[in-house]
Amino acid sequence: MSNTRLITFALITAASVTLAACSPDTSSTSPINVSAVQTVVPSERFFTADQFTYANYQEVVVKHAALNLDVNFDRKVLDGDVTLRFERLNPDAQTLTLDTKDLLIKAVALETNDGWVPADYTLAAADPVLGSAMNIAIGTDANQLRITYETSPTAEGLQWLTPAQTAGKEKPYLFSQAQAINARTMLPVQDTPAVRMTYDASLRVPDGLLPLMSASQDGQDADGNWTFSMPQPIPSYLIAIAVGDIKFKAINDTIGVYAEDYILDASAEEFAETPMMEAANTALYGPYRWGRYDLIVLPPSFPFGGMENPRLSFMTPTLIAGDKSLTNVVAHELAHSWSGNLVTNASWRDAWLNEGFTSYVENRVMEALYGEDRAVMEQALGLEDLKRDVADADRPSLTQLKFTDDLTHPDEAFSQVTYVKGQFFLNFLEDRFGRAAFDPFLKSYFNAYAFDSITTEDFLGFMDANLRAQNPDAVTDAEIQEWVYGQGIPATIRIPQSDAFDKVAAASARWSGGDMTAAELPTQEWSTHEWLHFLNGLPDLTQEQYKALDDAFSLTGTQNAETAFAWYMQAIKGGYAPAMPALEEFLMTVGRGKFIYRLYGALNDNGLAEMANRVFVKAKPGYHPIAQRIISDILAG
Repeated sequence: MSNTRLITFALITAASVTLAACSPDTSSTSPINVSAVQTVVPSERFFTADQFTYANYQEVVVKHAALNLDVNFDRKVLDGDVTLRFERLNPDAQTLTLDTKDLLIKAVALETNDGWVPADYTLAAADPVLGSAMNIAIGTDANQLRITYETSPTAEGLQWLTPAQTAGKEKPYLFSQAQAINARTMLPVQDTPAVRMTYDASLRVPDGLLPLMSASQDGQDADGNWTFSMPQPIPSYLIAIAVGDIKFKAINDTIGVYAEDYILDASAEEFAETPMMEAANTALYGPYRWGRYDLIVLPPSFPFGGMENPRLSFMTPTLIAGDKSLTNVVAHELAHSWSGNLVTNASWRDAWLNEGFTSYVENRVMEALYGEDRAVMEQALGLEDLKRDVADADRPSLTQLKFTDDLTHPDEAFSQVTYVKGQFFLNFLEDRFGRAAFDPFLKSYFNAYAFDSITTEDFLGFMDANLRAQNPDAVTDAEIQEWVYGQGIPATIRIPQSDAFDKVAAASARWSGGDMTAAELPTQEWSTHEWLHFLNGLPDLTQEQYKALDDAFSLTGTQNAETAFAWYMQAIKGGYAPAMPALEEFLMTVGRGKFIYRLYGALNDNGLAEMANRVFVKAKPGYHPIAQRIISDILAG
């Protein structure tokens, strides 16, 4: 840990508490009166249609799931049963409709006054995206049923790795990815973020393997079952499981890291500042409400940077750079403990409530810990990503924060529009209202809707009642409408100004213009963010210029995944052949979608489709099913 990072918990907490006093403010705004917060709950909120569920949660809602499963690596299935406790919102309702996809349903039983009795059910024809609606007759008095089932070996929400696909090469591995609508491939469930439920589980796994879930890890009972409990209500997409040759290393009393042995120590060192991130979050937005916060570093095939499964964030090994330069992803997943997990979007049309809020909170924490310069650099990089995704959007409606047109797949909700445009909307509000008003407002928002699922309109109503009413001249209705329902990038967006990036751009211009050699570039103190700004902003280069950069800085084969990705994108664009073998190795060993989707797309669009298809055939068995589907679509396009 370098001297610049030796920040004590006490200093972080004190600095975070005083953030509002130290940050820019506007003299015309008034702080929120926390004691007078008005929670706005429109009468139709819970009944907002979710186009990606069959569930009749307007009439009957599942409140608890009890899983009892064998983890069968030989057959690559979860096999057992789930007991669902439900409540009737419509007293006359006699059908419970659940979401399923590729599940083998073996039996359904209903708990009645006469005990457990078989229940009638039907499975509708399967939709390729949504799966099959499961309609169960629940009679008039029952409130609990049990479904015996098993998953499919090809379930999109589960990846089964052979021993050869793991680092240890001796034991298999399983991990899940339920977001956005893959919980239904793991269990029959009301698979919509509008429904929150508690859960517990009892798992049986082969000897020598450790199972983990997004819940309290309660250990083994007298019969050898591994047991778990999640007492806080969560949406189905946050149910998660991992099973493998997994070890644990504590960071402090409430935070630790799980990983395969080969990467455990490096992961614990890389994530050592997570307690300080939690302290900064807590000071800004209220207490952490989930008990422990642990992280698990998954095998390389994990298709995301991180997944915010409560109590146990799933993380990609591509974050282990050795210098803590990529830990903003940790800050992001931890921030979801407030935005996303605590207060959840009610449908994927409102995904910015999860991801935009979290990106904003992440950036505030990075500022608190590492200073304004790093936060501004990350904003600037994010804005460039947003501009690219807006320009590349398949249709203009996908550039709105609130999706008002139907989505063809929930994956469409997870572009930089949702993350970065959402973040910059909150930056806009912060600039207009000032942190002295905006910070306590956000804290009151997380408290008011804790363990609830809401819509964009709920947030706007809450903001009108608890922020705009006290500061009526800070923003106009037209500005809010443009940000939330308008297409593209609003004219009122904050433009991050980074002195460090300006210096990088000036040096890049001097080098590309021939005024200095590559070796003379002043890179000695460059951070990963400055390298990314340099690489992303390169003009068209000659082969000699590519070689000069590569010779000076060994960019081909670099172990920093972000830098490698930026370099390989440039190498593809310029046809720099010496980088292609290392690029192929990168695609064979990295499964993170942020990198591989754009790399395959760039190969496909730059006359290298043959290479893209050839590499994909070899790499596909090691990719997650989600990645397999998305890359297949990219190469077919």
